[in-house]
Amino acid sequence: MDESAELHRTPLFDLHVALGARMVPFAGYDMPVQYPAGVLKEHLHTRAKCGLFDVSHMGQVELRARSGAYEDAALALESLVPVDILGLKEGRQRYGFFTDDNGGILDDLMFANRGDHLFVVVNAGCKQADIAHMQKHLSDRVDVTYLEDRALLALQGPQSQVVLSSLGADVAAMKFMDVRDVTLDGVACIVSRSGYSGEDGFEISVPADKAEAVAKALLAHPDCEPIGLGARDSLRLEAGLCLYGNDIDTTTSPIEAGLEWAIQKARRSGGARAGGFPGADRILSELEKGTSRRRVGLKPEGKAPVRGHAKLYADAEGKAELGEVTSGGFGPSVEGPVAMGYVAASHAEPGTRIYAEVRGKYLPVTVTAMPFVTPTYKR
Repeated sequence: MDESAELHRTPLFDLHVALGARMVPFAGYDMPVQYPAGVLKEHLHTRAKCGLFDVSHMGQVELRARSGAYEDAALALESLVPVDILGLKEGRQRYGFFTDDNGGILDDLMFANRGDHLFVVVNAGCKQADIAHMQKHLSDRVDVTYLEDRALLALQGPQSQVVLSSLGADVAAMKFMDVRDVTLDGVACIVSRSGYSGEDGFEISVPADKAEAVAKALLAHPDCEPIGLGARDSLRLEAGLCLYGNDIDTTTSPIEAGLEWAIQKARRSGGARAGGFPGADRILSELEKGTSRRRVGLKPEGKAPVRGHAKLYADAEGKAELGEVTSGGFGPSVEGPVAMGYVAASHAEPGTRIYAEVRGKYLPVTVTAMPFVTPTYKR
């Protein structure tokens, strides 16, 4: 990012400042990294009760087929992602990723079947490229509309349903990945039961001019506190969730990243709509034959965190390099350091002992199944 460029502000910028947030540049936006409580307390509060996150920097996009049929919009988007979109039921959301011709990941995204169109959410750092990518490849069949007049809030934690219901929202019947229209304090919103923390929760698309009022109403509940980017990162790391640009990018394939669960049968070899997406030859081949490296969870011994870009080795002398850490830090909920990264497939089995280079020393690390915490999604 060009540090001299003027930072964008979300509709909640003034509220963040009023709440005492420490603001930092992130993906071209001035964003709250933490509030006065601090990252550790914000993280633990989200796990115990409910946290409110401003994720308005992310991109919200509508895809509408010129025919007016959801099926045509779904088939168009399927030409860019290795995911079953046609088979997604109305009112449901799914995770996916744009791939390139080499089988690398251009970005990951969420998309929902809204009946007559698709509602897509893409990452902040990639949104302009993602929108251009969709316009280039889909605009002959589909209208691609960037919803610049909407904010996005994430309400996460075991008390999130109680907090959201306090605004008159009937969301108790919603299951994980359900999406519906919900009125919050008189404001028409699009709500999905999903998130990026490993906890039960909701993401709320709200008109930008109503975002502050809705946020303040949610924060008025005694169980709800504002949470910054610092705790958002430690929460997602404990949940074993990828951060684009760190854990996945154009140099990683979905199979290397352990994301094959997101490629449904219909898009695999022998499926009803097998292939037909960028990088299909490599991705379908890796699904059948495996890969030379895999993304794994890592538990360092002791209390010292192992950060991103630390090299990983098979031995304590640093002679047999296996890969590197992509995300790492302290996990407040597990009361110790956690990390993830890529290692040679020969050393990817949980329980395998390897070594991370930290300031010239080789620290023992155990390959561990993810997530590091038990998810509380409402299935």
